[in-house]
Amino acid sequence: VVSGGDFIQGNSLGVISQGEYIVNLMNLVGYDAVTLGNHEFDYRIERLNQLVGMMDTKPICCNFKEIDKEESYFEPYSIVSYGDVDVAYIGITTPHTISSSSPTQFRDENGEPLYTFSSTNLYDVVQENIDLAKKDGAEYVIALSHIGYADDTIYGDLEDVETLIRNTKGFDVVLDAHSHSVIEEKIIVDEGGNDVVLSSTGTKFENIGKLVISNGKFDTQLIKTADYEKTDSTVDAYIEQINAEYSELGNRKVGYSEVDLITHDADGNRLVRNAETNLGDLCADAMRSSMDADIGYVNGGGIRSNISSGDVTFNDLLSVFPFNNTVVSAKISGQAIKDMLEMAMMKWPGEDGCFPHLSGITLSVNTNIPSSVQVNELEEFQGVSGEYRVHDIKVYNRETKIYEPIVLDKQYTIAAANYFLLDYGSGMTMLKDVEVL
Repeated sequence: VVSGGDFIQGNSLGVISQGEYIVNLMNLVGYDAVTLGNHEFDYRIERLNQLVGMMDTKPICCNFKEIDKEESYFEPYSIVSYGDVDVAYIGITTPHTISSSSPTQFRDENGEPLYTFSSTNLYDVVQENIDLAKKDGAEYVIALSHIGYADDTIYGDLEDVETLIRNTKGFDVVLDAHSHSVIEEKIIVDEGGNDVVLSSTGTKFENIGKLVISNGKFDTQLIKTADYEKTDSTVDAYIEQINAEYSELGNRKVGYSEVDLITHDADGNRLVRNAETNLGDLCADAMRSSMDADIGYVNGGGIRSNISSGDVTFNDLLSVFPFNNTVVSAKISGQAIKDMLEMAMMKWPGEDGCFPHLSGITLSVNTNIPSSVQVNELEEFQGVSGEYRVHDIKVYNRETKIYEPIVLDKQYTIAAANYFLLDYGSGMTMLKDVEVL
């Protein structure tokens, strides 16, 4: 039993306990190996270390390191014996964690980096650990990869698990996560010309991945969790206990919706990272209204769950916003708004976690203009070197009740999550100059 990461996040169970309920469940189940996803860092490194202290199976991750140390922060791999066969699991976490999960936790008070996810030498780090695991006697080497599959992620070659396989040699199987891809079995040829089996189970435990190794051959299957009826009585009892503990708070009615508020379309395709949705607009309106700001901004990657029509509970809201963010208001220049929107739309119509759901502001995008947003190795905004894709930006004037062209040297008020306005998440460093209200 293994995990490819993002296990402490996903719904109110994780949020209310900052991951502790989930870790307790995992301890009851029993895991052979666990790696870290980017969302394991959502409650920050101090909390992650506390959770690791509670875990019976300690996480493995070969590419997360303190900046001035050679060895990885956690053990890079583990070897598990199945009878007389030794299998090595190597943990790999997406390098984009450095900008996607509370970026300030990875820096000192002067803004200097304290940690790295080995973005510039990822393949070398992974290869070194493959070689070490084989030297330690592993007969088979399996990656627990939280990198993501190219067809479903928008991050480019570094984030593509296929590219990782093609630039290393020695993996037998790669069990991937991060991009929510459903891949039962795909064969990728590695740098040494050998076949590597790639498999990914999707998201929110929709499938159980099953890997069988027999006489040097590998077979992966996906089993629909909804169709699997066997459960463990001890785990069931603990889930009932948890539900009882927080049901009074979680089931409290906070509103009512006449329509489904959506993150995905009827076919299950994710919308919020490249299209407006009614839920995204509602969230942006709520932020703007609650802070009496000119503009509300919610990133698509921060909207995590639908809300069905009918009564809306506190639990529903926690499922939409599971990251324990707070709403912040700030004064911001028109130029900083323009830069923020340009970066948020630089990959559009492709997906991006910082895709803007907006209130009080409108814009147009010219996709014929290639993005010229410049970022550094930490994926932080450095400027725009060419023509802006974003144009015709208009801000709602609450006195005239008209959308008016943005004035670049004017100050506006914006409401958004602390992830952006305090932590400059998704590399939004143009927000460092805002005046927090």
